[in-house]
Amino acid sequence: MLIILCSGGHVSSIRPTERPEPSYLLEGEPDVIETRFTRAFGVKHPVVCGGMTAVGTADLIAAVANAGALGFLTALTQPTPDDLAKEIARCREMTDQPFGVNLTILPTIDPVPYDEYRDVIIDCGVPFVETAGNNPAPHLPALHAAGIKAVHKAVSVRHAIKAQELGVDAVSVDGFECAGHPGEDDVPGLVLMPAVADRVSIPLIASGGYADGRGLVAALALGADAINMGTRFVATVEAPVHSNVKQQIVQNDERATDLVFRPFRNTARVARNATSQEIRDIESRSGATFTDITHLASGARGRHNVLRDGDMDGGLWWAGQAQGLIHDVPTCAELVTRIIGEATAIIQDRLASLVEN
Repeated sequence: MLIILCSGGHVSSIRPTERPEPSYLLEGEPDVIETRFTRAFGVKHPVVCGGMTAVGTADLIAAVANAGALGFLTALTQPTPDDLAKEIARCREMTDQPFGVNLTILPTIDPVPYDEYRDVIIDCGVPFVETAGNNPAPHLPALHAAGIKAVHKAVSVRHAIKAQELGVDAVSVDGFECAGHPGEDDVPGLVLMPAVADRVSIPLIASGGYADGRGLVAALALGADAINMGTRFVATVEAPVHSNVKQQIVQNDERATDLVFRPFRNTARVARNATSQEIRDIESRSGATFTDITHLASGARGRHNVLRDGDMDGGLWWAGQAQGLIHDVPTCAELVTRIIGEATAIIQDRLASLVEN
């Protein structure tokens, strides 16, 4: 049986094997959904775990790769380029499947040796790079010369078009639902994804609000070729964060996020807690500046107090509205198998039954 989906004007084929039981347990070979993304990047499933500061380490990314999805180590989680080389080597000891490295380029108080991190990625033979933040143009010639495929994260149609013009190989499109920085336009994925698909011809990854097979099917229908999940992968067994964080995601609903830094046009979606509420209170005061909240917004507080120690009010930590769809803490293998099984069942059963031959 061959089911055809049109993705952004391009045909993607879905070749189901034996249909899973309704529980989607890990029994036998999972279904396979083939898209432009899986073909171009040589991965089994159209599921991505993008870079996440302090979370995108070999512990998680190797598990994502072993599950047949594509994960990105986070370069700047490693203190130095040499440490990144060691982390790449550690990941290779844990998986023989392809994975990539995220390189987020942002203005910083202390200079970051981005070129040195990039050169480590090249020297280590990593096949894929995910760029985010500032324009990736200075790094693309070296990456492409080394045969590395580049994915750039975009939060608007205009940014996605620009990324394609620069020559990236795929664009990851963040809707307003996402954790982290959704931009300032406030366009949700339901509108943003097809708007980008109408203007961009390279493979597209839908990001923001995705956590299950229903989301994957929706993303394919909107013109994407894969989904990116962050918050959902944080709530997995292998994610290197305190168990309190994972359980908090399970307990939270879709309303349990805050938008901070809006007055400074650097909007960020974070999990709602005492720190985020205090920041919002300070920001709302007349004449407030970023300096007034710097002590609260420290990344070190979130990494150490929350992610490492499990103090859920000890700092800011990233989480998206997808929290409302997350109800357990599975292994990465269980999660990816479930998502592909759910998606295939929806396409074969529910959607197929709506169409009269």
